[in-house]
Amino acid sequence: MTDAQSIEDLIKKKTETSGPKKLESELSPEEKFTGKIANIRLKEKEVEVERAAAAAGYSYANLAGFPITADAIASIGRAQAEKLRTVCFVNTGAEIRLGAIDPSLPEIEEMRFQLAERTHANAVVYMISEHSLEVGLHVYDILPSVRKVVKGVSISEDDIKRFTDIHSFDRLQAALAGANVTDIVVILVAASLNTRSSDIHVEAEENAIVVRFRIDGILTKVAAIPASEWIRMISRIKLISGLKINVTDQPQDGRFTINLGKEKIDVRVSTIPTAYGESVVMRLLRSSATGIKLESLGLRAPYDAILKAQIERPNGMIVTTGPTGSGKTTTLYAILLKLNTPDVKIITLEDPVEYRLEGIAQSQIDHAKDYTFAKGLRSILRQDPDVIMVGEIRDLETAETAIQAALTGHLLLSTIHTNDAAGAIPRFMSMGVKPFLLAPALNCIIGQRLCRTIHDKCKEETKLDEATLAKAKKLMSELSPNSGVHVDIEKMTFFHGKGCDECNGIGYKGRIGIYEVLAMSADIEKVILSGNVSEYQMRDIAKAAGMITMAQDGILKALDGLTTVDEVFRVAE
Repeated sequence: MTDAQSIEDLIKKKTETSGPKKLESELSPEEKFTGKIANIRLKEKEVEVERAAAAAGYSYANLAGFPITADAIASIGRAQAEKLRTVCFVNTGAEIRLGAIDPSLPEIEEMRFQLAERTHANAVVYMISEHSLEVGLHVYDILPSVRKVVKGVSISEDDIKRFTDIHSFDRLQAALAGANVTDIVVILVAASLNTRSSDIHVEAEENAIVVRFRIDGILTKVAAIPASEWIRMISRIKLISGLKINVTDQPQDGRFTINLGKEKIDVRVSTIPTAYGESVVMRLLRSSATGIKLESLGLRAPYDAILKAQIERPNGMIVTTGPTGSGKTTTLYAILLKLNTPDVKIITLEDPVEYRLEGIAQSQIDHAKDYTFAKGLRSILRQDPDVIMVGEIRDLETAETAIQAALTGHLLLSTIHTNDAAGAIPRFMSMGVKPFLLAPALNCIIGQRLCRTIHDKCKEETKLDEATLAKAKKLMSELSPNSGVHVDIEKMTFFHGKGCDECNGIGYKGRIGIYEVLAMSADIEKVILSGNVSEYQMRDIAKAAGMITMAQDGILKALDGLTTVDEVFRVAE
């Protein structure tokens, strides 16, 4: 039996083997009459649904006799199909058609969006009748192979528990040797969780499958698997993630979830074709990441007090800056959790929504439906929110709408891609934002990076080379007298991690933020209103007022034994 085999053929085959069926000539007059009445009522009902669909602006489909394939029906699980009263009746790879009793339900639109996002197909919802729904649901019973696909293949908590002892790369390589393909994938996921990795990279190369983990922001090769395992391994990953196994020449996106008792791990999977097969990246999104408190971010005095004062204001903009992977979203989530009380209405607009936050309305933009940051923000303003988070300000339209929101009684949080806090204001100006609107709207700008922290169990004092020490001394000598921080640059002591089995010889474990906070002042507003703004001018004014730069904050944390000077210069210079 093939996935392309039509359901009509299966129904016919099932009917032929289910016992003798009466011929029409063998039916009694009463049976013939009852059958005709039922058919008339069925046709009338279909006409009613077709009219209702046209009135509501939906396409209509009649699934009676429609050749639904296994690929199509397996796109939605049986339980979900029954709950939402919807079935997938077409899935060609490029096109997906869903049939629903009530296509207006938000849950069905969410399902359509997720299917389209995962498969890159054009997904459309049709209105169908109760009879068509019954036809669709009957397919699950007819096709044993569909039941297997719908149940899916997953990684359970028990699977992960079998490999909780894999904390080192040596153990990982040893565990992979001789393991079957099912266990290989489980071992990789378990090891990534044990080592607190954020991403698993699986890449097909000429002679081997290379596995790398991104640990604390750094990509590290952790294992190699024989190239002969590639076909089985990639098929297993695709099966778990809901991807098309036979598609190898196109990018695909999928996902799967692992429930580990109190924590849920959402794994986003991305594949792209390469010279020797495909490259797979699995991003692990931990729900525990949403519980980070503002106090644990690593903000030192006086920044913690400044930021807390700014988020207590009823309106204005708080903007975080930095490259991808610098922790901007985590900082915004920590602020949201601080503000999240029953009397505060919070709405976010994200691309995509990576973590679910209880008590906060989160909206995801959809480029396919022209639901952009700018248009979504205008819609959010009609929801009467107190606090708004916009994932990123990318263009003038979004910037102007955000500023208007900040000026009209809303506290708005967002991010912008600049190298540091001082660069955010010139970036707004270059977008075309009017200075007289920007100056009163901004509350503060946060610049940040993430530094790896020294592993406590192998931390020891170290001496810097002359060039690095001179650079550190210069930074500390430039601390503003208004910063409230004084360092004896001739008596500075630094540390590093010498490496041990527990940290896989890396010397680091975990990460901490280094920050600079540029709070608005009369001097900064005056420069903005002049319209002649440069990044260097902003930085000089802020430093004169007492701002500690990211690099200086990093050196102070290095003096506290939290990180190394090399790590600070790697991310902040």
